[in-house]
Amino acid sequence: MTAVAARLDLRIEPRDKDRIAKAAALRGMAVSAFVREAVLREADTTIAADTVVTLSEQESRRFLAALDEPFRPNDRLKKAMDAAARLTQR
Repeated sequence: MTAVAARLDLRIEPRDKDRIAKAAALRGMAVSAFVREAVLREADTTIAADTVVTLSEQESRRFLAALDEPFRPNDRLKKAMDAAARLTQR
């Protein structure tokens, strides 16, 4: 199975390209590999920041306590569940 490579073109200032090339050389990497690694690391960090929820110790205790409580729907939810039940019984 062969993967098809996708291209990503980027316009940057010559001085920025020189900085990237220097950093890649210091790591012993090709510029493209260096850029790919850096961009993917930043992408993973950004995605994780958007998908991971971190709770304080107090918030964790409140959350776990809420999970231990029995389910008690409020009036709005009861009405919505009744309406859904009526729609599915037709």
